[in-house]
Amino acid sequence: MHHSKESLLTTAHPGTKAAPVPTQSTYQNRVADYWNAEENPVNLELGKVDDVYHHHYGVGDADWSVLDETDPERRRERITRELHRLEQAQAELLASHLGPLTWEDRVFDAGCGRGGGSLVAHLRYGCHADGVTISAKQAEFANAQARKRGVDDKVRYHHRNMLDTGLPSGAYAASWNNESTMYVELDLLFAEHARLLRRGGRYVAITGCYNDTYGRASREVSLINAHYICDIHPRSAYFRAMARNRLVPFTSRT
Repeated sequence: MHHSKESLLTTAHPGTKAAPVPTQSTYQNRVADYWNAEENPVNLELGKVDDVYHHHYGVGDADWSVLDETDPERRRERITRELHRLEQAQAELLASHLGPLTWEDRVFDAGCGRGGGSLVAHLRYGCHADGVTISAKQAEFANAQARKRGVDDKVRYHHRNMLDTGLPSGAYAASWNNESTMYVELDLLFAEHARLLRRGGRYVAITGCYNDTYGRASREVSLINAHYICDIHPRSAYFRAMARNRLVPFTSRT
């Protein structure tokens, strides 16, 4: 992405009813409308590689040789597979930081999109996973994928608000956001994670933020905000909000 979009990976150790509707504001209604209408062929084509659907970028070194392919169809196929490999690597990186999980543990995927992250965590640890998305369309799609794989008894997706999930307090060994924090107020988000996590539980985030050590957000950040109807937070805001909600930084990588 742009140089101003800094990746932050943070792990942290730390009874409510859900709102009657998933959204809490006019803004969140707009976000839900955006994702309910979203049919980006890139997101869908990448997921078709192995039926694991993500909605984020990727990590690691790219195989640039795919661009040298001269056959148009073969070039498209190779680029698609390489992009999916990178986004899958990001989901695997996040899952690797969730802690020593077992098949008995429950994990929470905040802003789960079409469900790839929850599936990756389940396949890695055998754990139960609950994904939450503000988009009814995404929840329906993700649950259909879980049924298709025969894991819907352990991997479930809910059309709810990640700020007010209604899920049981202290029930989760780990929770995360993968490029979804820019759609919400951080204090409200971290309060919900802190409520859901059991004592000693771990929260992990991979997100786009800007490093306010160097000043205010760049023009590129403003363009991203306008395109995705989001609000990329400064890096310092994460640490302040975590501290206010009893989430103690354990690892930070940029």
